[in-house]
Order: sequence, then C-alpha cells, then structure tokens
Amino acid sequence: MRTDTRSALRPSQVVIIGSMVFGLMFGAGNLIFPVELGRGAGSQTPWATLGFLVTAVGLPVLAIIASALSGSRNVQEMARPVGVLYAAGFTVLLYLAIGPMLAIPRTATVSYEIGLAPVVPAGHQQLGLVLFSTAFFTLTLAAALRPGRLIDWVGRYLTPAFLALLAVLLVAAVAVPMNSSPLADPGSSATQSLSDGFLDGYNTLDALAGLAFAIVIIEAVRRYGVRDRARVAVATAQGGVLAGLAMAAVYGALAFLGATSVGAVPRADNGGAVLAQSSEHYFGSFGIWLIGAIVVLACLKTSIGLVVACGEMFSELFGTPTAYRLWTVGFVLVSWGLSNLGLTTIVEWSVPVLVLLYPLAIVTIVLGLLTPWLGRPPVVHRFAIGFVAVAAVVDFVVALPVTLPGSDALGRLAGQLLPGYSAGFGWVAPALVGFLVGLLVHRLSGGRADDSPAGSAPTLA
Repeated sequence: MRTDTRSALRPSQVVIIGSMVFGLMFGAGNLIFPVELGRGAGSQTPWATLGFLVTAVGLPVLAIIASALSGSRNVQEMARPVGVLYAAGFTVLLYLAIGPMLAIPRTATVSYEIGLAPVVPAGHQQLGLVLFSTAFFTLTLAAALRPGRLIDWVGRYLTPAFLALLAVLLVAAVAVPMNSSPLADPGSSATQSLSDGFLDGYNTLDALAGLAFAIVIIEAVRRYGVRDRARVAVATAQGGVLAGLAMAAVYGALAFLGATSVGAVPRADNGGAVLAQSSEHYFGSFGIWLIGAIVVLACLKTSIGLVVACGEMFSELFGTPTAYRLWTVGFVLVSWGLSNLGLTTIVEWSVPVLVLLYPLAIVTIVLGLLTPWLGRPPVVHRFAIGFVAVAAVVDFVVALPVTLPGSDALGRLAGQLLPGYSAGFGWVAPALVGFLVGLLVHRLSGGRADDSPAGSAPTLA
C-alpha cells in the first residue's frame, strides 16, 4: 500500500475505503432486521424501508462524518469537551458494550446458529459451536494482529466476496419474487409504517458502531498518505457516504425479500429463518450452504473490525501503541469464552448499558456535526450531555433486568414529564433544552469557541 503524503484519495481508493466501511458496519443483524421489517410491513414496505434507512443508514454515516468534522481521531476526543473523566468513561463503556461483552461474541454465535447449526447433528451442537468459534476467532485474531492490512482484509477481499454471494440471493429474490400476488395490507398507514421503520432502524444501535469504527476508518485514510486534517475529513466522509448508499440498496432488496416471502415461507420466527428458508426456496440444498457462507462472511468482517477498533482504542487509553497486540489477544480470548458460555445473561445486562449510551452517542454526533459552525465550546457540550444524561440514566434504571426500589414509579414519572418517552425518545427534549441553555450561557459569557483535540477542527469556510 502506498504511504506517500498526498492531498486526497484517488477515486479507486475512495471505493476501497467505502467497501471497508460497509464491511465493518454490515453484520448479521443488518441482514436480519430489514427482512423482518419487510415481512411485517407488507404493502407499506417502501414507507417502512424509507424510515428504516433514515436511522439505520443515516445515523452511522453521520457518526463517521461527525468524527471527521470535529477534528477528532476517536470518540474519546469527540467527548473531551465535556470533561476528561467523562470522555474516558463513556469511551470504555461504549467499546465494551459493542465489543467483547456483547457484539464480538455474538458474531460467532449468530454465524454458527444460522450458518452451520442446521447441518450439525442435534447431539453435537455444543461441540460444533466450540470448534466453529475456535476457527472463527483464530481467523479474527490473525487478521486483527495486522491492522495495517485491514483495508485489504475487509475492503478488498471479504466485503466483495460477501456482496457477490448476497447478490446471488437478492437478484433471484427481486427478479423472481417468491410471492407474485399483491402484498398484504398490514393495517397501518404510510405515516405509521414510516414511523415504525424509523424506530426499527434506531433500535439497531448502529450509531455506536459508527463512533467506534471512526478511529479505524480515519487511520485507514491516513495510511493512504493523506495527512491534512481537512482532507482526512473529506475522504472519511466520502467513504462513509459511499458505504451508506450501498447499505441503502442492500436494505431495500432485503426488505423486498421479506415482504414477498409471506406465503412462500409460512413459518419463520425471525429474519434469519426467513433468509435461510428463502435461500433454500431458490437454490435447494445449495441454498443452505449459500446463506451459511453469507452470514459467516458478514460476521467475520465485523468481528475483525470490532477487535481492531477495541484494540486500538484501549491501547491508547491504557497503554502505548505497543500494547495493541496484548489488548487484541485479550479481547479475542474473552469473546471466544463468552460465545461458548451463552449470551442470555450478558444480553440482559447489556441492554440497559446500550439504552444509557445511545442518547449520549447521538448528542455527541450532533455536536460533532456542528463543529464547523459552533466550534467545540465545553459549556455547550456539558449542558447538552448533562441534561440528556438525566433521561438516559432513568432509561438505564428502568431497563435493568432486576427491579430496583422505586424504578417503576420513576418510569411512570418520566412518561408523564418527557415527550416521546414511551417510544424511546424521552431524551430528545432534555437534549434540546440542554443545548439551548448551554449555547445561551456560552454566548453571554463570551466563552472560548473551540476545544479541538489538536489545533483547529476542519471548517467549511
């Protein structure tokens, strides 16, 4: 790979960066959610898909762009205007939640359950999972220990292979729909379907992944020789937008597959089952292996990206760059162990953490997007994050798998005071109020307008 200093990426390099971003972001869950959406939306699938794209594609892409616009190399620097301790704590929780404590172990478990379990005898499922997860994480570790080749691993090889296999299924689904009769009326209006899709995309929590992967994407751009901060921001944004367009196209096709599967696939508990049965519908026994390969590739590339992102972030937080290999090996071993012990309890405890982190992450993204106009005034960040944190902590307490004294009453009170609380948006009003109060205090006090991590952030001037 060329590492000479250049001012901008060539078009072919932008495509490779975009392919890498797509590969990092698009895991097995991203395959399943739009299929379930289309299956439930029926004739309202276009509206539901549009709502889904706004949040499932828009938020992650905005997270990547916000990281670049803020002049930050990672989420810790983005959150630093609030305070050093907050930035470190938020970063650790975010990476643990979407890393070794939940997302990384699930990449192995989900890929095994959908991709391999159907062909493993019932009495050998646990042994099959152990053997599969060992091979899966061996490949993950081999790739993650060479982060300089992440562009090659994910951008050049795994993502194109994944898209080629997925295209076989999606082209068949679009060209020869399983159900040619008019789609069923779901009984909901276009507006309701749009709202449902919006919430489904929001609930994927992919904005957290966008923030976490920013460090990997920005470093990949720099490895191509781009050093100027503004040029890095532009190249990162270009890769994010290109990946977003590809995700939108794939999501649309998957939602169509889900919508037309009704009748042809009468019994399916989730989107994964619909995909598996749809693949078998089109290609017979070969379809079982096809969907297995699709899911394994989807999970493997995401697993590699998450391990690299966590390793790079923790080596910066708690050591030197030479500590990267130690953190990487540790994260892989923990993920391997958890993937074989079962994730039910971990998922139960991870949900409250994600509910706590997601509003904080979205506010961080919005503040990052405003950097070219607003700068990074600490008082604005502190008021916005402080206000939204109150609502997020309430959600955290209510979502805990154990009921704390007074938590039910706290939830009812929040539902009465916070608009949109029942839909999961109770944090929006506090965030807006906190931002406006912080902005007013900042203007009245004549406070400093910038707290960039290393010099001035990119501007749009």
